[in-house]
Amino acid sequence: MNTSLLIASGTAGFVYGVLPGPAVLALFGISANQGRSAGAAFLSGHFVGDIVWTTLALTAIVGARSIGTEVFDVLGLVCGGYLGWLGWRALTVKRAQDGRLDTAVRRPMRRGLIFGLTNPKGYPVATATFTAMLASYAAGLEWSGVPALLAAACCGFIAAYVVLVAVTGAAVVRRFYRRHELWIVRASGLLFVGFAVHAITTSVAGLAGRRA
Repeated sequence: MNTSLLIASGTAGFVYGVLPGPAVLALFGISANQGRSAGAAFLSGHFVGDIVWTTLALTAIVGARSIGTEVFDVLGLVCGGYLGWLGWRALTVKRAQDGRLDTAVRRPMRRGLIFGLTNPKGYPVATATFTAMLASYAAGLEWSGVPALLAAACCGFIAAYVVLVAVTGAAVVRRFYRRHELWIVRASGLLFVGFAVHAITTSVAGLAGRRA
């Protein structure tokens, strides 16, 4: 396996990991509000989803027959519904009697797992990112190299996670978050609803187009 190809796959994994999206927004709130350990637990669960989507993306890139687009349209509806629910909860959040917001995630690893497997950016963004980074090595891409490429991508994911946890758990970030917590939570909720609407409308259009 070409070393430069492995480096390219690792770089793609890092870029994919740090790209802004619903999971990064969720991590910001969890890590800034509950500490780096909670953020790390969230990303540990999210790691499963990153592996799944990257495996599918590499499968498509190498040239195998990918999963039918109807599967992703249906998944888009599920993702949109879940993100919409999270967004509504964030938009309607209220302070408790002690003045704190009830936004604590009691099981961050499980939340990360759900986010990773239902992330609407998963397959298309993974495919686009890895295609861009591996395009110049197309001639050397073979089935036998997929495990090594996936392993390199996982190293990129982990590097991205370290950066994200370090930034979102930094003292200055946590102070800023707590000072503006209510507005940050509601703004994140609005963005979540936006992601949900986009995921749902895109999926409905795709399903309707194939039935027409």
